[in-house]
Amino acid sequence: MELIIDSSNIEQIKELNDLLTITGVTTNPTILTKSGREAMDVVKDLCEVLSEDQLLFIQTVQTSFEGIMEEAKMISSIRNKNMYVKIPVTHEGLRAIKECKKLGIHTLATAIYTADQAFLAAMNGAEYLAPYTNRMCNYGDGVQDVKDLIEMLRVNHMPAKVIAASFKNTYQVHELIKAGIQAVTVPCDVLYQMIDHPGTKIAVGEFSVNWQRAYNRNTFEK
Repeated sequence: MELIIDSSNIEQIKELNDLLTITGVTTNPTILTKSGREAMDVVKDLCEVLSEDQLLFIQTVQTSFEGIMEEAKMISSIRNKNMYVKIPVTHEGLRAIKECKKLGIHTLATAIYTADQAFLAAMNGAEYLAPYTNRMCNYGDGVQDVKDLIEMLRVNHMPAKVIAASFKNTYQVHELIKAGIQAVTVPCDVLYQMIDHPGTKIAVGEFSVNWQRAYNRNTFEK
């Protein structure tokens, strides 16, 4: 499974990239504006943080077919390797995904609210499909809908990967990993919740106290 960070917070991305095995970083227009910086400056920093083998996903802003294609070509040229263009699954976006496939531009279909939308984007050549898991829960069982998508792709032998997005809690991530999802893109705060548990801190403290009491030192010596 691929673990991807959904953020533009450079410091947190650096820290999590050191802590965990990270496949790459996803952004979208909202995430980039939250940085409070010029978008391209953030993208340049992300390119420096990530190795050439890690993936970077940047989303188009324009909504017309021509505008999406113009930005898709620009975004795809930012890096020589592992650069992906995120395109929402609007009518114009689906058309652009199909055109990008012809041009060899790597795409992620985003703003997905149903398994059917995602499947159609996969048929058009999208390599990654980003269902908005938590937002889908406002319309039904978002986690189950993503599980349905995983199965739909499997039985139809489709190569696209599901990269579930829009997580608000660790339970949603846990359930989809258990279901065999190919990738998840997770906000930094949810990733930290997955890493940290008060019980771990308590256990480590007990180890240190017991060692200090027994040996009057805090190191393991030969």
